[in-house]
Amino acid sequence: MPTCLDWRTGLLEGRAQVTSTAIPVLLRRGAVAVAAGRVALGLTALGWPSVPARPWVGAAADDLAARVFGRALGARDVALGLGALAALQRPAAEPGSACAWVAAGALSDALDVAASLASWRELPRMTRWLVAASAGGAALTGAAAALTSATSRAPSASS
Repeated sequence: MPTCLDWRTGLLEGRAQVTSTAIPVLLRRGAVAVAAGRVALGLTALGWPSVPARPWVGAAADDLAARVFGRALGARDVALGLGALAALQRPAAEPGSACAWVAAGALSDALDVAASLASWRELPRMTRWLVAASAGGAALTGAAAALTSATSRAPSASS
């Protein structure tokens, strides 16, 4: 069904309704997307560490220390991403360790934001926003997915 914007109310007619049962599904899909992106970023950092590091630290990304550190962070991201993807392969009704893996990724992203904020003035002016926004968005998505997963299975744990 096509949608159109009603100029009087500013609302879309025929838009999809997001129900409370659809939210966990959407958050799970978001967690899968973040985990897959984490694996891709980690593999890139392992092979070409200056590529993902340059937006974060600028020209210093070419230094030996930054390349070694970038590869280490890449390995972390590959491990967190693959762990989350493997755990998220379970049915949504049986989240198992998915909550823990997704929460661990969200924590690492939140700490990346904190590290960026701690050095905000020294980071490249244009790209620091990109790094903070992408890490912050991944942290929020992961935290919401982990919380939803944890609360949706809590009643069944007491049964």
